[in-house]
Amino acid sequence: MKAKDKDMLKVKKIENGIVIDHVPQGSAVKLLTVLGIDEDFKGTVSVLINVPSASTGLKDVIKIEGRSLTKSDLEKVALVAPYATINVIRDYTVIEKYKVKLPEVLEGVIHCPNPNCISNKEGNPKLHIKERNPLKLQCNFCEKVYAEKEFKF
Repeated sequence: MKAKDKDMLKVKKIENGIVIDHVPQGSAVKLLTVLGIDEDFKGTVSVLINVPSASTGLKDVIKIEGRSLTKSDLEKVALVAPYATINVIRDYTVIEKYKVKLPEVLEGVIHCPNPNCISNKEGNPKLHIKERNPLKLQCNFCEKVYAEKEFKF
């Protein structure tokens, strides 16, 4: 074994679940929060932070045992990690691999930052993508435009 290999940390393969790759550096914990994964989650979660990446320099990677992603979950991933790749694992094998895509309209995914917006009272927020980079969303109801940092996930 090479000296370099001895220093590497190995992360166990997962039997069934998902791997979220190409998460922006330092965003893994935020993404777990957005997905509602906390200390009560029963599956194994591996979080790799500051992993070397040929394309971005550094990235984060999340491995979640026993979890799949809904359409709403995928939209949340796309908000936090717009260039993420999702690997679906079954019996230790990648059976599907795809990139997330932020839709033109987010319906019921996140709340409008305006506390007086009717969508927050009625519970059906609908936000349109105004800009993708940097991310700006416009509320369908109050029509205000918000930057990514204004949203509470």
